[in-house]
Amino acid sequence: MNVASSIKESGQFFSFEFFPPKEKGAWDNFMGKAERLAALEPLFASVTYGAGGSSHDNSLAVCEAINKEMGIDILAHLTCVGASENSIDDFVGRLSEVGVSDILALGGDGRSDDVNDESRFYRAADLVEYVGSKFSDMGIAVAGYPGGHPDSPTIAQDISYHCEKLSKGSDFTITQLFFDNRQYFDYVDRVEALEFNQPVIPGVLPIQSLGSLRRIMSLCGASIPGDLYCGVEKAFKEGGDEAVMEFGFNFAQNQIVGLLKGGAPGVHIYTLNRVAMCERLIGSLKSDGYFA
Repeated sequence: MNVASSIKESGQFFSFEFFPPKEKGAWDNFMGKAERLAALEPLFASVTYGAGGSSHDNSLAVCEAINKEMGIDILAHLTCVGASENSIDDFVGRLSEVGVSDILALGGDGRSDDVNDESRFYRAADLVEYVGSKFSDMGIAVAGYPGGHPDSPTIAQDISYHCEKLSKGSDFTITQLFFDNRQYFDYVDRVEALEFNQPVIPGVLPIQSLGSLRRIMSLCGASIPGDLYCGVEKAFKEGGDEAVMEFGFNFAQNQIVGLLKGGAPGVHIYTLNRVAMCERLIGSLKSDGYFA
């Protein structure tokens, strides 16, 4: 059974995102963390895919280990900008061989020193269409941007492009991180108004330190409400990153409760490979009756 089918058959759920280590020396430490997170019983785990081929083999090995050794279904990231049909065929074929039957189709930035001018893949929609036509058994998820993609001039245009990905055969959406639940629910309403009803899973980033928050925001281009950022800065001034983590825990728990109560099918948690926050967060939510 692929992830899309599991989503349809489940109640409200949670899932995690993992980042494979770039260095083999970090493998044992990473796998120990993955085992602790797998013990929380997520519906699935997504595994990132290094840009330009930097960690594709590591990503594949992580997908296989988590799937086979920990019994967790995998959603493997796959970027396509500058890729060739052969490279995509190879990676998707290898995923199938190790028992992975779902990808998260992403555009990606490619690598400036390794551009394939003959590539037919410029956007995630191209990848969705290609994989759907060539690998009919492969489930396909796509990314959504409740705050708008950084490259889209308007929310409406971004929604239009997102619906193109859905129309080409994607099964569900995982959103970029956001901190205002109104953005998520507005995004879902806009997509459903265009008669697309594939599940939209909100992506949640628990704030764990001021430095990591600044780095993530600069990388992904997402926005953060001014009062929330001020709250994080105030917590840091009063108690450093320990206070920020406590602030982040309370905010993430309230955000997830609001999403679930509002009708979100589940939540996808960006773990940053940090275990303690996720263990505490899921444990607290389960004790309150969520994810039963």
